[in-house]
Amino acid sequence: MARTRASRPRRTVRRPHAPSAGLAAGLLLTGLFGAPVQAYGAATPSPAAPLGTVAGTAGDARYTPGACPRTPEPIAELKGARCGTLTVPENRSRPDGRTIRLGVAIVPALAANPRPDPIVWLAGGPGDDAVGEAKMAVDGGLNRDRDVVFMSQRGTYSADPALTCPTIDEFNARATGLVNASPATERLHVQATKACRDRLAALGVDLGSYNDVESSADLAALRTALGLKQWNLYGISYGTQLALVTMRLHPEGIRSVGIDGILPPSTAGEALTWSAAKQGFDGLFKACAQQPACNARYPHLSATFTRLVGELQAKPVTTTVTLPGSGRQVKVVLDGVALVNWLTSATHVAAQVPRALDELDHGKPRRIAEQWAVGKYAPQAVGRVSHGLVYGVFCSEWAPYEARDAALRGGQEAFPSFPRSVQSLSPQLAYLHQDCDTWNVPAAPRSIRDATKSGIPTLAISGGFDSQTGAANGPYVARTLGRATVVTVPYEPHVVFATSKCAQTIAVSFFDTPTAPDTACLKSLKAPVFETAP
Repeated sequence: MARTRASRPRRTVRRPHAPSAGLAAGLLLTGLFGAPVQAYGAATPSPAAPLGTVAGTAGDARYTPGACPRTPEPIAELKGARCGTLTVPENRSRPDGRTIRLGVAIVPALAANPRPDPIVWLAGGPGDDAVGEAKMAVDGGLNRDRDVVFMSQRGTYSADPALTCPTIDEFNARATGLVNASPATERLHVQATKACRDRLAALGVDLGSYNDVESSADLAALRTALGLKQWNLYGISYGTQLALVTMRLHPEGIRSVGIDGILPPSTAGEALTWSAAKQGFDGLFKACAQQPACNARYPHLSATFTRLVGELQAKPVTTTVTLPGSGRQVKVVLDGVALVNWLTSATHVAAQVPRALDELDHGKPRRIAEQWAVGKYAPQAVGRVSHGLVYGVFCSEWAPYEARDAALRGGQEAFPSFPRSVQSLSPQLAYLHQDCDTWNVPAAPRSIRDATKSGIPTLAISGGFDSQTGAANGPYVARTLGRATVVTVPYEPHVVFATSKCAQTIAVSFFDTPTAPDTACLKSLKAPVFETAP
């Protein structure tokens, strides 16, 4: 989950300055709840033709083989993929209304005789495009002996329509040069959101139809249209929320589910971002304290960070950053809010964090300023996120069911010594309620916040440095998942599949034996060697 100012949590796994993932330490526990809703086990017969090469229907949905979905750059891992389009109603309550098209790409298994139940990749964000994440899934070995299915969630880059708003991305970059928690910044932020909404509404988009209720129905329709009796889900960051909703609303045919960087639908919102940030920060600070060289050079790192947040919020530091490639110089303002948001992402480059904070403390803000700003100005940060899906989810499923002061209360609980102006702007979700007032879509049914109760075998995996969703969400969701295996991969950030070979091994083994994944690699993991300056 990773959102920037006028955007959303993100995460996903778009990484402006670095990869992403987690918190805690090598935790492993298995849920022992009741009987499964959907047993895994008996293999379904292989289809007569390769998956994705035959047209099919599912109610009002239709799958048609065809060209592969568009991607911003060529993706070698999609070479040889079997592709097509799933056409679905934009709003299922209006069957005679307009339809939308979702791109589908199926990467074949490497094995000569693949397993009959493919894995479906659910991207993060919300708003990231699953098709664009094919390299991550293939690099991690998910297609070893199963096909992997990538479908562009409604509104994302390779869908039609694509509800992207480059003007929001461009504002997010410029906003690194603005003071946070100021009325002027809030006004500009909401203006960017409104301009996006107005443009999409003028195109005739039904903005209230871009949410998890519709997206989970899209997934169920795709399975049926492809002629599959069973498949498996693997969701990352926001994709874990979609996976959990799908398990509850459309459990049919789901053999097993992996959720990585977990976002529970029942608690998603502003308060959760503060809890997650504390978990990730504490995990990183503890690892430094346990490493003699780091602890000797940077003692009391947590206290230093807290002090810097307060000092910068009272007196921001302004500097300039030179953008790679163009040589352009841009202004960067580092205040307490910016420092918190920087560290939320910087757990992905954990080894640099103690030294970077020490440099800042000694009047050298360059490293942090560059990491905070450069990624937002990168070409790949513009025009790829579906802000229509971002706000469709946030404003129908999160904001209506969380108090307007949830950010402040969450900040006060997690970081009681932070200035109130910092506590009131939750990491990744600044001005959420103001944005949603502007977006103005109906609230989802209250049941969207229900905890998922299921016996489908589930791998709930997190990173020990996860400051975006927090490793505690693994045990939390497992309370109502009867066959859940909870794993925390120590020293890893948000979305461990992207950064950890051990996590990849565990995930691949999980789909072989969903109730007994191979977690032996956890025993050999060590903390990163933190950088130290003379």
